[in-house]
Amino acid sequence: MTYAPPIRDMQFTLEKVIGADRLARTELFADATADTTEAILLEAGKLAANILAPVNRNGDLTPAVLENGVVRVSPGFGDAYKAIAEGGWVGMNADPEFGGMGLPMTLTTAVGEMMNSACLSLALNPLMTQGQIEALEHHASDAIKALYLPKLISGEWTGTMNLTEPQAGSDVGALRSKAEPQGDGSYKVSGQKIFISWGDHDVAENICHLVLARLPDGVAGTKGISLFLVPKFLPDENGNPGVANTLKPISLEHKLGLHGSPTAIMEFDGATGWLIGAEHAGMAAMFTMMNNARLGVGTQGLGIAESAYQQALAFATDRVQGRTMVADTNTILDHADVRRMLMQMKALIGVSRAICLDTAFSLDMARATSGDEAAKWKARGAFLTPIAKAFGTDTGSEVADLGIQVHGGMGFVEETGAAQYARDVRVTRIYEGTNGIQAMDLVGRKLMDGGIAAEALLGEIEATAKAAQAAHPALADALQDAGETLAATLDWLLGAEVNDRFAGSVPFLRAFALVLGGHYLLRGAMADESRLALAQFHILQLMPQATAHCAAVVQGAAPLYALDAEALAS
Repeated sequence: MTYAPPIRDMQFTLEKVIGADRLARTELFADATADTTEAILLEAGKLAANILAPVNRNGDLTPAVLENGVVRVSPGFGDAYKAIAEGGWVGMNADPEFGGMGLPMTLTTAVGEMMNSACLSLALNPLMTQGQIEALEHHASDAIKALYLPKLISGEWTGTMNLTEPQAGSDVGALRSKAEPQGDGSYKVSGQKIFISWGDHDVAENICHLVLARLPDGVAGTKGISLFLVPKFLPDENGNPGVANTLKPISLEHKLGLHGSPTAIMEFDGATGWLIGAEHAGMAAMFTMMNNARLGVGTQGLGIAESAYQQALAFATDRVQGRTMVADTNTILDHADVRRMLMQMKALIGVSRAICLDTAFSLDMARATSGDEAAKWKARGAFLTPIAKAFGTDTGSEVADLGIQVHGGMGFVEETGAAQYARDVRVTRIYEGTNGIQAMDLVGRKLMDGGIAAEALLGEIEATAKAAQAAHPALADALQDAGETLAATLDWLLGAEVNDRFAGSVPFLRAFALVLGGHYLLRGAMADESRLALAQFHILQLMPQATAHCAAVVQGAAPLYALDAEALAS
């Protein structure tokens, strides 16, 4: 199966739906013109289609292996990673002072979608590095920045994130890893970390681990955690990889999917590291990387959805089976239920793409503006981030599953490759904060402003409905009604107890995403009449689900606890 980068759809979403041309009117991103954007998307598309996509199957059939203490990656991954690094793609939005391109996160997100579509297992590597770059830019000392950032940005070195331990998953504060100061500015870090994506490999000359650990005077819980940079090889006086540090991969996880991405259990045995940020403020520093990664993971789901859709569409176009009611081709493309699935896939992809790009755009505008305006953009981006992560990855799983269904029995056969998409994308709903945690964050931290950011987005939805009233009254009315239902549900949440909020958090996030989808797709239809049919399908067939989700939200927690533990087991 070949992959065709959806550059036209990306450009349309950026220009007509998101209004990303506003970036080029800022001083910070003045170089991000329409011509630059097109050139970057075209080059990234060639990389994805011609270099990354051909090795995707290798990662599934010939997984990474741990041999004699060293991880050997899947065939072709080394050369493909080299192409990513040498093309400058790792440091797209990194600081030019250290060799980055200084481009907007919006463009990095669009490029990331294509890389994820082509080979998610390999694209996870630069995503981790990009998150580490941002964390170091914000929190590291000048000396650390000068030494590590150029190497990470060039792709010569790669980065990882080490949070999880066997007893400390979502409850990060339960970690046991320790760090002892050595009196020379360095620390000895000891502990075991699990689920470390690309924790060891042979595609780059050094691997830089960001590790959460507790100093001797660190209090219990997250407030006592510090963050340390612990390289696989200690840099020598010239800044090149020197002696090996006292850390190693113990084993690689045997996973449902993402076989080409080595997920390591890492052991740190008094490994030398350096403090990043202030003592006991490790979570704040790590969240810089995690927030970057959460948008990136949402884009992973989007990327897989696009590839799964392309393969399903190609199969449906060629597969002759049965007699159709609307055409004489007798391909399954013309069966109503197959059309329903393909329309649903395409609509969900369009919504997810708009949400991910709009999130990135908001974060870029927060950087490119100042004062109250920057604060508003920052709040907007923060509110959209958990939606992008959760809805993007839910979309990936849903579309990949529908892709198998479109293939019928052949979808269950590994040779078609349809099953790989479903297996590879499934973890995205779990890592970087489960989608349930994203939803809890949305109704918890993200509503601590009293709902101001949420209400601002609801105002944008209402404005779209009013703008579409003359040309598309039925769609405008449906969007207006859905927005009002969502607003009423928001009001209920703002007055609810914490556990009642949490109980309805997942349906609320889903409802918000579906209504945002109506807003985005209707904007697209107003700009291009050929996109009206997709907007109609979403607004009239998918978006009505938001009303049911909102009805579930206001039930509170009581229904979830109506059965006690004994009753659940009976």
